[in-house]
Amino acid sequence: MKPITWKFVVWSLKILPVLAIAAFLHFYLPGKDVVRIVDTDVKRMDVVSKNFVQEDASGRVARTRDVRFINAAWPNDKPRVYRNEETNWGFPWYFKFDSGNLQTQAQDLRSTKAEPTWVAVTHYGWRIEIFSMFPNAVDVKPVEGPDVFLVPWFNIGFFFLLGLLAIYLWRLYSRFVVTKWLPFMERLELDERFDNASNGFAQVWRWLTANFRDRRS
Repeated sequence: MKPITWKFVVWSLKILPVLAIAAFLHFYLPGKDVVRIVDTDVKRMDVVSKNFVQEDASGRVARTRDVRFINAAWPNDKPRVYRNEETNWGFPWYFKFDSGNLQTQAQDLRSTKAEPTWVAVTHYGWRIEIFSMFPNAVDVKPVEGPDVFLVPWFNIGFFFLLGLLAIYLWRLYSRFVVTKWLPFMERLELDERFDNASNGFAQVWRWLTANFRDRRS
């Protein structure tokens, strides 16, 4: 394998997990939108998850379900649509059981373009039109205006705790490599075998020894 190809593979293996984790967190962590609620409605939609497959009174499996929606508009008048579904006890753990109450709040906060009432909609998920995906609203609160600054306290606390956990896991990993892994590999006398090798595992071995061997002294 050519060096440039190997570097591409290495960087891909490093970047792809980071992008996957970032996308996962961006999808499920709460976001806040400042919008104007235009209307609310209920639509009948096809079942796309086994969690929503239910039997009716006659024992027949229902393949559709009612979904509440909150129709809103950005300050620039572009549409923004949210679904309003309960998460119950399942993942993601928003423990949302009050979709009916939230729908009532949204209906009470409806306003017109001439006399707008701006609200902060807390939600998770993405709006992807081609897949008919809508972010799920979990809270609605009125705010002073469209330019209000909302501090994402939950996300700040989450990433702070996530950073502490990452530091703790890295220390455990470093201790394992220094006290267990490197001595075991040295007992197998693999240093000399990898000196002249150029494969991927040899490069990983050199990286490990360069980063952790000096910690044993």
